[in-house]
Amino acid sequence: MGSVKDLIVIEEPTENKTGIGEFVFSDRYSVFDWGEMPDHIKNKGAAICMMSAYFFEKLEEKGIKTHYIGVVENGEVKKFEEVEEASNKMRIKLLRVLRPSIHEGKYDYSIYKREKGNFLIPLEIIYRNSLPAGSSVFRRLEEGSLRLEDIGLKEMPEPGQKLEKPILDVSTKLEITDRYINWKEAEEIAGLSNDEIEEMKKITMFINDLITKEAKKAGLTNEDGKVEYGFDEHRNMMVVDVIGTPDECRFTFDSTPVSKEIARIYYRNTPWYEEVKEAKKKDRMNWKSYVSSPPPLPSRLAELISMLYQACCNEITGRRFFNVSSLREIVREIKDFID
Repeated sequence: MGSVKDLIVIEEPTENKTGIGEFVFSDRYSVFDWGEMPDHIKNKGAAICMMSAYFFEKLEEKGIKTHYIGVVENGEVKKFEEVEEASNKMRIKLLRVLRPSIHEGKYDYSIYKREKGNFLIPLEIIYRNSLPAGSSVFRRLEEGSLRLEDIGLKEMPEPGQKLEKPILDVSTKLEITDRYINWKEAEEIAGLSNDEIEEMKKITMFINDLITKEAKKAGLTNEDGKVEYGFDEHRNMMVVDVIGTPDECRFTFDSTPVSKEIARIYYRNTPWYEEVKEAKKKDRMNWKSYVSSPPPLPSRLAELISMLYQACCNEITGRRFFNVSSLREIVREIKDFID
């Protein structure tokens, strides 16, 4: 399936019917599009699964369609409140993944103009409530690929700046190295109507508001996050993949990241990260072939990141699935590594 979760196909999707599958959330993680990193983060998979199930059920209560069916515990599909222990398996409705072809180094998305339903939309929608240090917005503004007026600002923002109104960004989803695009290109490559783009934006804003309110109960600030979509067989839009977790959202606690951003911060100070940056400039398609394997994290930092995911799950969902310290205590020790 990918670098951080696997997919079990129970029933294949067709052009006219959704399939059935199970996500198996692993303890693997990825940064900078590298894929599986050398360390595993204990219990991360189960924490991610339970947080996402919690948010999917919140969306369904509000009438928003999703691909979520339930959490799998001991072979039985259950709703969040019925689960006794944290599980790393989620049953989902399965959509087709229609990959764009590559011709002379360029992606051909014409398949999306021919197909009508039952497929993953090849976009990621990103909401931003603030611009924390490390946000891609700063790099894109410096490069000139993003303009201040595109994000409703008149002056160059500062790291940590809170936005008066959330902004939405869009990127590709199925390219070797995904790239930010404008909404006109998003509409064009995915074969969407303007109404469908607007529906996607509206749902994303609702999800942002929901996650922000729920995270606040745990003392977390929802800085930004991503949402993915698909169409069912009747071309009804549905929320897919995973939502509301530290892998999909950039949470902070007292200005400290509560996500794999901790690992990103650590790696940004290593020679390996410099290799990654230079390789991506050299060859966007095959950059990994120019980069050596990443070094492992310090063992205590890997342990703290594991505890961070577990505490985040406990405190967002209001259920103590994991026997770990509070977020506040864990963050206090993490600061020693990244300050």
